[in-house]
Order: sequence, then C-alpha cells, then structure tokens
Amino acid sequence: MKKGKCMVARTKVYLYSAAVFISATLCAAVPPAFGAGLSQAAHHSAGQKATAAQLAEPAAPNGGRSSRVLPAEDSARRGRVAIIIDDFGNGMRGTEEMFALPVKFTVAVMPFLPTSQKDAARAHEQGLDVLVHLPMEPRQGKPEWLGPGAVLTRMSDAEVRKSVEAALDNVPFAIGINNHMGSRVTGDERVMGIILAVCKERGLFFVDSHTNYRSVAGKMAQEMGLPPVENHIFLDDVHTSGHVAKQMRLVREKALNQKYCVTIGHVGIQGKETAAGIRSGIAELKDSVEFVGISELVKDQCQWNPGVTLP
Repeated sequence: MKKGKCMVARTKVYLYSAAVFISATLCAAVPPAFGAGLSQAAHHSAGQKATAAQLAEPAAPNGGRSSRVLPAEDSARRGRVAIIIDDFGNGMRGTEEMFALPVKFTVAVMPFLPTSQKDAARAHEQGLDVLVHLPMEPRQGKPEWLGPGAVLTRMSDAEVRKSVEAALDNVPFAIGINNHMGSRVTGDERVMGIILAVCKERGLFFVDSHTNYRSVAGKMAQEMGLPPVENHIFLDDVHTSGHVAKQMRLVREKALNQKYCVTIGHVGIQGKETAAGIRSGIAELKDSVEFVGISELVKDQCQWNPGVTLP
C-alpha cells in the first residue's frame, strides 16, 4: 500500500442462476487516505438509489443477517458502511437489541469485564467482526470511566506492551483494536507506536475512534505499513433514537460521496435508543448502501492482507 493512499477498491460481483455462475470485477477509485477526516456531506439525487433486482444468497448461520449479491450497475452506485458498536463486555443496556440487528456490524468489546469473552464469542458465532475496545487515557474525564486494563501515558514501554497484549489475549476472535476514550494516548507518538507495533506483530489493525482531532494514529499507521482507519461519524453523540436515525442519513451521504463510511455507536445507558435509531436508519439506507464488517472494508479499500510479523 502506498503511503497516504489506499489501493483501488475492488468489488466482486456475483450473479447466480440455476446452472450458471458469472463473476465480474469492477474497480473504483478511492480517496487518498482510508482514514481521511470528515468531509462535507454530498447531496445525491433519488436517481442514485439502487433500483435493480437483488438476488439473495442461501441462508447462512449469521444471526439472520442477509448478505445479498447485486447486479454490477447497482453495486457500482452503492456505498459501503461499517457500523462499529462500542462498549460490549459488561452486559450493558441495548446489547440484545444490537445483536438482533438485521445487518452486519462490528462488535467492539472492552476487556476484563463480566461478559467480555461471552460477547466476543457470540459475535464470532454470528459471523460478526470483533475488535478489542481498548481503554486509553483521555485528556479529560474520570479515571473510573476507563475500566480495567487501561493504557496510560505514564506507563513505561514494557507496561504499555503488557497491557495491550493482555487485552488482546482476554478478548477472543479480535481482528483489531479501537480506542475507548483515549484522546491523550492517540496524541502520544511513543505510546501509539507500541500499540501499533503489537497490532502489526499480530496481523491486526487499529481503528482510530477519532476522539482526538490531533490524533497521530493514522499517520503512524501509514508509516508502519498498517491501514490508516478512523471513525467518520458518531451516531449517538446525542442520546435519542431520532438523532441516531438522522446521523444514519449522514452516514449514507458520506458513503455515497466517498464510497464508504465508518461510523460508531454504543451500548450503555441509552443503548436501546441507539439500537432503535440504527434499525430505523437501516430501513432507509438498505437500498443505497451495503453494510459490511470493518475487516471487509479495510481489506477491500486498502488491499490489507494481514500477516503476523516477528517483534
């Protein structure tokens, strides 16, 4: 992958008939950096909505989530959306409602909590991506909000590495890390260098939740040969289902404008409201975007081929 740029995205399109399997591959240009910051929302006409017939794949044991193969002309117009839901691991409000969503999303699990391993295993069984939602020191906020196993800037190099590796070992099936809080850590090159080094050694990637607009995570990831991935839109910065549904419309515009969008919501005190807003948004977006796991998006947008490396 070239520095500062993601490789050309590849979309595989399959059409099934009774006895014939036809495949075609289309390539579409992507923006310079997969982790590029917020852009102005583009307005799209109704003509950009998918209208062609969609063919259903055979049912799979994925929690009832559909995975549809689209005609080439339809797929070319559709953006891709990776929804990440943070704060699993503590039996928080909205957990069941999130697991009942009808589309793919990514489960970000905090380590060392009562349901951390259970939630990660459940997500994996449903065919969902799992991230370690790693607690990281913020510039502001109460220490108790971090939870166990937090990475702090006052830690030594060895202590940071030990904390990151322990968190990864505690959450099964994780394919990457994203930050819980962490505005101070994501601005610290020393600490982020260690976190990203562990990711590279284990064949993982780091998703910058974007709690710090001066984050060095994306720049350092590129320098280390990792995909620079970041959140574009928080769904529940206001904790109402109506606001979440409104944010989902912004997600649609972002995805259609730049071909993809990464967005984050949460389980927790308002978890049911967030889930309701997402479900409402899915109903509106289903004909114009494709919902994917974060690993699928990273592999396609950045030609990311994970591999374990020696420290």
